[in-house]
Amino acid sequence: MSEQAQTPNANFKPRIFSGIQPSGGLTLGNYLGALKRFAQKQDEGIETIYCLVDLHAITVWQEPEALRRNTREAAAAFIASGVDPKRSILFNQSQVSAHAELAWALNCVARLGWMNRMTQFKDKAGKNAEKASLGLYAYPALMAADILLYHATMVPVGEDQKQHVELTRDIAAKFNHDFKTEFFPSPEPLIEGAATRVMSLRDGTKKMSKSDPSDASRINLTDDADTIAKKIRKAVTDPEPLPSELDGLKDRAEARNLVNIYAALADMTPDQVLGEFGGEGFGKFKPALADLAVAKLAPISDEMTRLMNDPAEIDRTLGDGANRADEIAQPILGKTLEIMGMIRSR
Repeated sequence: MSEQAQTPNANFKPRIFSGIQPSGGLTLGNYLGALKRFAQKQDEGIETIYCLVDLHAITVWQEPEALRRNTREAAAAFIASGVDPKRSILFNQSQVSAHAELAWALNCVARLGWMNRMTQFKDKAGKNAEKASLGLYAYPALMAADILLYHATMVPVGEDQKQHVELTRDIAAKFNHDFKTEFFPSPEPLIEGAATRVMSLRDGTKKMSKSDPSDASRINLTDDADTIAKKIRKAVTDPEPLPSELDGLKDRAEARNLVNIYAALADMTPDQVLGEFGGEGFGKFKPALADLAVAKLAPISDEMTRLMNDPAEIDRTLGDGANRADEIAQPILGKTLEIMGMIRSR
């Protein structure tokens, strides 16, 4: 057997799929962990499909007008961050009904034991799990459908989402085994970059989050230049100078976070950042980081504002992306149902 034939997914077209929930308040963490990388992937000769997963958003209550606004804002963030709707497919999930249809089919492939191991349901449902929606419990199967619907071979994710890609691989493998086929690929998680998990500017042990009560804990993609610089200058640090080697950051969560942010924004490694700033105090490093963050992020904020002033154009972009996504999705959905034994006579 040839080496190519032994390679997983060798018979599938290289294709990236990833999505973001349009729940509002995108941050620097979303940019460095996802949006920046999404734009870069367009230059690697691989088809890229990016989705605003509004069906996932409604697993918890959403005010309808807020959901529409947040979906448009997320689309604006994708575009402002460099995702070109002509080079990538950009759409909102609910406009491609095949996502929900394939999710039901995969609900019947996934096992309850697999779903019970999903940590995010426990985190989000908390102590009131009995009052959580069925959608919140079952949404990992919808996430698997999102990926497998396009025969995606690669999924850019943060560390906290890796478990869902592993579930997708399990579902694909079981489907292929049960129906004696090789229809679905086994998608690989892509976890790359110096700041795949950006931490709070107030507490380096906690992930940067829009739900943090302190707005100073995060940089929002809608923040203006002055706000960005102010938040960097006021970020929590320690009194020690930066070390010259990474080992020196081992027990310094806040310092490590700021070094990682600088590295990711500057397309450097943390080692390279320490090579430049090792031995320096934060009195020198923070202003340099603030200048870099403003240079990279303020244009994104400005472009998002411009795009949000023309919601009809955003909607047209999402509609065009949905049409293109549907052209890929419908044949894969149809073949899935045919393999499962359903009559396809129209």
